[in-house]
Amino acid sequence: MTTQLDENVYRTRPDGGPLVLSEYVSSVRSAAVGVWVRWGASHDPPERMGAAHLLEHMVFKGTERRTAREIAVEIEGIGGSLDAYTSREHTACYAKVLDEHLPIAVDVLTDLVFRPRLREEDLEIERRVILEEIAGVEDTPEELVFDLHARGVWGAHPYGNPVLGTAETIRAIVLDDIYGLWRTAYRPSVCVVAAAGNLRHDDLLELVAQHFPPAGLPGEAPAVAEPAAVPPAERLVQRDSAQVHICLGAPTFPRTDPRRYASILVSTALGGGMSSRLFQRVREELGLAYTVYSFQSFYARGGLAGIYLATQPDTADRAIEEVREELHQVSGIGLASEELRAVKNQTKGQVVLSLESTSARLQRLAGVALYDEPYLTLDDICARIDAVGEQEVAELCREYYAPERQAVVWLGPMGERSEASGE
Repeated sequence: MTTQLDENVYRTRPDGGPLVLSEYVSSVRSAAVGVWVRWGASHDPPERMGAAHLLEHMVFKGTERRTAREIAVEIEGIGGSLDAYTSREHTACYAKVLDEHLPIAVDVLTDLVFRPRLREEDLEIERRVILEEIAGVEDTPEELVFDLHARGVWGAHPYGNPVLGTAETIRAIVLDDIYGLWRTAYRPSVCVVAAAGNLRHDDLLELVAQHFPPAGLPGEAPAVAEPAAVPPAERLVQRDSAQVHICLGAPTFPRTDPRRYASILVSTALGGGMSSRLFQRVREELGLAYTVYSFQSFYARGGLAGIYLATQPDTADRAIEEVREELHQVSGIGLASEELRAVKNQTKGQVVLSLESTSARLQRLAGVALYDEPYLTLDDICARIDAVGEQEVAELCREYYAPERQAVVWLGPMGERSEASGE
């Protein structure tokens, strides 16, 4: 049954098949399309941490019909792009092509997802590639600090595990593990297909029917447990680098929580651009950092709101003092009406501008399906942003943005302070 969600947005659930969503965009000559699997890093068992990401790599090594090179050439040869990613809660393969080449893109994507070869020799190659990827994170403190911070926020919960896994778990994964994961997770009934651009929904349904395998047995990712409360702690990690990289933040709430809009506005006010409080104070007024920004993540069972900055060792204490002072102020009084109005306009503008991209529209459609959210029109989103009141913001700031609630990780040349912390 097909449901029309908006003037040009449709959703269909074929019997036993994937959930299919599309958005017709008349102003473009391209189409972005992707297949999402409801299995991500948080579903990997601890002893096989990183398996979902390793499988994502493996499907690009060749299929029953195409070699690895042929996969790349088929899309790039028509001027398109092909990519994939693994997040904490799902895995995606997606492509962007000229509208006339949508059938080729769907053919290649379904070949990757449902007909990979999964050979031993390819596993050994990709194992080495991912071990290099892990080593690259270890050598990149502005990335590593986020993995360390996630562990500090979530503790032993799967949200605290690195998406790449660890060198130990990657070395321990065998081909049977990868094959078993593919058979369990990569099933039509648990997939989402989304597309946006110059395309028709009925044509997309025909392509899905043509290229997807029979429904077969239903599959489902294991449920992720509710995160347990972890007391906020401060961790100092010694690292030989030119800067100290600092990440601080606190767990919030799941993606479907209606307070998400208020949290986005607060994050924007704190560190969402050059006009934000932290950018103006820490960088422009005091010159304590080149990079300082806020970030947010929303998952099915929880969320995270945080701040990142990088600064010289001799200015690190002053920089984080200024960040904590801004958090103290915002947790005490929230946002004044004028500031709240300004960040609402900023956020609405960013939403509207982002949807000029078919890739952004594609990701939005997939998110609606993956998190079982109601589809919101652009006017609906703007209305929800406008509806956020000062009292709601103040209550949210008191609960989640107080300095004492923040888990903090310092990564860099800590000197005597690091030695005293036992790191």
